[in-house]
Amino acid sequence: MKKKASEKEKVTEKDDTIVEVRNITKCFGEEGECRVEVLKGIDLKIRRGAFMSIMGPSGSGKTTFLDIIGCLLRPTSGEVFIDGQRVNDLKDGQLARIRGRKIGFIFQQYNLIPSYTALENVELGLRINGKSKGQARERARYLLDMVGLSHRLSHKPTQLSGGEQQRVAIARALANEPTIILGDEPTGNLDTKTGFKILNLLKELNKKKGYTIVVVTHDHRIGDYTDKTIKMMDGKII
Repeated sequence: MKKKASEKEKVTEKDDTIVEVRNITKCFGEEGECRVEVLKGIDLKIRRGAFMSIMGPSGSGKTTFLDIIGCLLRPTSGEVFIDGQRVNDLKDGQLARIRGRKIGFIFQQYNLIPSYTALENVELGLRINGKSKGQARERARYLLDMVGLSHRLSHKPTQLSGGEQQRVAIARALANEPTIILGDEPTGNLDTKTGFKILNLLKELNKKKGYTIVVVTHDHRIGDYTDKTIKMMDGKII
């Protein structure tokens, strides 16, 4: 009986892990004196439905680590698993499909297309992933309403405040119903009040919608919102 219970626990643990990295390193440059080792043997499991912050000073490797679990960068060594799938040896097209279907990105600089309206910025990712124009428009309207921007659909980024632009970026990140949301300093360009609004929105998406959210930040306030805080220093988790 104890053996069966142990096997069941292993299955439960495996099913609950959505991101896992094993002893990953990342180096830039050529071998020798100019070689820069940014990540130095990181092990981490992220459970499904977690809201996690990764904190540390500039140069600690936070963004590089986020880019690796977001399948934007390949590690120099070690293993990366996304939703149970080992992604190290996948081709670029396969990684792009994982990013398109499982991962949503929120950036500090918003990365919106200046000539597109809020609605068109959210529609774009849906169209790229095969949705019809009608399906994309309906989904984009729903998401912008969910983040409180139903009255700003036709506005371009220059006509929106920083907080509104970040809300558009969050709606865009949710467009293809990903399981993981990755944020790179999502409150970095916002004033304190607006930053709190964005944090409350992310918390609501995590608790009510079940998204797994991982945020890298310098902002110590974010730790009050997340379930777990990981601290990095010199390419390692401390």
